[in-house]
Amino acid sequence: MPVLREAAARLTRDGDARIRSDARAARIARVVGVVFVLASLPKFLAYGWELDNFRRFGLPAAPVWVIAAGVLELAGGVLLARRTLIVPCALLLAVTMVVAVAVSGIAQGDVIPSLTVAPALLAALLWLLGRATRAPGGAERAPGGPERAPSGAETR
Repeated sequence: MPVLREAAARLTRDGDARIRSDARAARIARVVGVVFVLASLPKFLAYGWELDNFRRFGLPAAPVWVIAAGVLELAGGVLLARRTLIVPCALLLAVTMVVAVAVSGIAQGDVIPSLTVAPALLAALLWLLGRATRAPGGAERAPGGPERAPSGAETR
């Protein structure tokens, strides 16, 4: 497991550096982070309303999930806005957006925000993950492996 832990740490460190060095990716991380911070606020400030929604979604232990979602969105949003721990935050927040789309949007028919904002955030998170795991210059690298030219690139 130390090898896996080391690879995850390297991916996180390198991913943060890649996002910070790419002006567009850095802006997207900041904006997505702020949106998640704002989305977390009703989980604390309008807890009863959110709890009713989570119960309507049929989630087990709804009170726990409201707080867990709020903490994840708040902490993940702050870290994304700071462009810190981007890969783990984007992974966790992407899972929450998949759940939001599936449980609230598709199963319950909640269009706003579950079929509008959540898919947009999911797309942005996946894009950030793609940028964070790409080697500088557009070359792709398998975790722990050598760089390879992007598909379609000329080789000498």
